[in-house]
Amino acid sequence: MKYSTTCLAVAVITLAAGCQSPKRTFRFEYTTKISGFASSAKLARVWVPVPQSDEAQDISNVEVSGVADYEITTEPVYGNQMVYFDLAAPLPREVELKVAFDVVRREVTEVGKLRDDPLKTDLLEGDRMAPLTDEVRKRSGEATAGGTLVPAMARGIYDRVLDDVDYDKSGQGWGRGDIEYVCDIGKGNCSDFHTLFIGMARAKEIPSVFEIGFPLPEGKAAGTIGGYHCWAWYRDGEVWKPVDASEADKAPEKTEYFFGTICENRVALTLGRDLVLSPPQHGEPINFFIYPYVEVDQEPGGATISKSFRFEESS
Repeated sequence: MKYSTTCLAVAVITLAAGCQSPKRTFRFEYTTKISGFASSAKLARVWVPVPQSDEAQDISNVEVSGVADYEITTEPVYGNQMVYFDLAAPLPREVELKVAFDVVRREVTEVGKLRDDPLKTDLLEGDRMAPLTDEVRKRSGEATAGGTLVPAMARGIYDRVLDDVDYDKSGQGWGRGDIEYVCDIGKGNCSDFHTLFIGMARAKEIPSVFEIGFPLPEGKAAGTIGGYHCWAWYRDGEVWKPVDASEADKAPEKTEYFFGTICENRVALTLGRDLVLSPPQHGEPINFFIYPYVEVDQEPGGATISKSFRFEESS
C-alpha cells in the first residue's frame, strides 16, 4: 500500500491565498512489551521515544501507562524526548508500556525552525554509518555541477538519488542507513534513500538532517501501522525544506511534490542520528531512535522486545 506523508516543523507554510494547509487529526498508540530477562539479571533500563509539538504537528493528551515509575527525559543535541524507566531485580516476566497521544498533523512546504534548530557542526559532517566518502563527494559534485544556489543543488542531489536508488527491501543490508551499502547496491528503504541525500547535501556544505516517525495510510480512519517512515530536511538560507525521495521513487508522478512538500499522513518522533539518550546509555550511540532501546546489566539487548502501533482518526 502506498501512502503520502507529512513533515516536521513549519514556521513558513506556502499556500495559495485563502487556503488552509491540509491536516489530519488522530489518536496514536505506541505499545511495547519487554520480556525474556535472564534469571540472573539485576537491572534493566528502557528508553521509548515520545513525540513533541512543533510547527508541523501538535501533540497533546500524552498518556503513559503500564509502568508506575518513569520519567520523560530529553537528549541534549536534538532535543528528542523519551520515556525512561528502569527495573531492578527480581525482574518481571514481562512489562508492557503504552504511550498514547493526540496528533494534529499538517502538510508543510518549508519551515523556519526545526525544533530548537540544533545547528551543530555534525549537520555538515558524516554520521557513523554515513561517512562523506570519496564516492559520496564524487556523486554530489556530479549532481550539482554548475550549480551555486542551494535549491538548484538540492534538486540535483534529489534527482541523482532517485536515479541511483530503487525502493527494494529484498536481500540483506537495507534499512540501516549505511551509505556505502546504498552506493554499492543501489537499493533500500526510506532510511537508505535519505542517508544518501543527506550525505550528498552535506558534501556540498548544505546543512541536512534526518527525521523519523510513522506513516498513516490514506483513506483509512483507523488501523495498525507496520513500521517506521523517515525523510530529510535541508537548510536554504533562513528556512528548512523537506525531501521525501523514497516516496517519490514509489510514486514517480509525485516527484515534484515530494521535493519541498510533505503531506499530512504521518507523525514525527525523533530527529537526527548517532544519539546519546537521556540518561546516557552504556552502549554505542543509537543509529536512529524509533523503536524501544533496552540495556540489561549495562549491556545492549538482553531482552525480547515486541511492539505495535495503532491510530484512529478523530473528528
